[in-house]
Amino acid sequence: MSRMTRQEALARLLADVAEDVAAYRALTLLLEAQFEAALRHRSAALAQLADEVGAMVDTLDTRRRQRVVLVGALLGPAGTMAQAAELLKGASRRQLDANWAELERMVRECKRLNQRNSDFLTDQYTIMQRVLQGEDQIYAPA
Repeated sequence: MSRMTRQEALARLLADVAEDVAAYRALTLLLEAQFEAALRHRSAALAQLADEVGAMVDTLDTRRRQRVVLVGALLGPAGTMAQAAELLKGASRRQLDANWAELERMVRECKRLNQRNSDFLTDQYTIMQRVLQGEDQIYAPA
């Protein structure tokens, strides 16, 4: 932030949060497509989607780290987004508050979708292992 003014840093913060909202919407679509590909056993599509999800997550994490640096530069190392929002007034403040609330909601939704996909793929793998290798005990002892 040493080369950015306070106003430029706040504008960058607003833009980053808005970009993350859009990126999380795209990530939601990728996670839905990943689930559909898993349901239909489309391994090539799964591989492609895994690459796309990974790239999107890397981009989101980079922006998150930059946001932490910006907030730290504006408010010190213990600064929070809530405190950064307090630096804004009027429409800018309302925009940041709305985007931040939406971003938090979308992060939770993407975590839920990712967990669903992970559970499904893990279950599929476990079932295939049983089919291919058999089970040690088909019936539980009485």
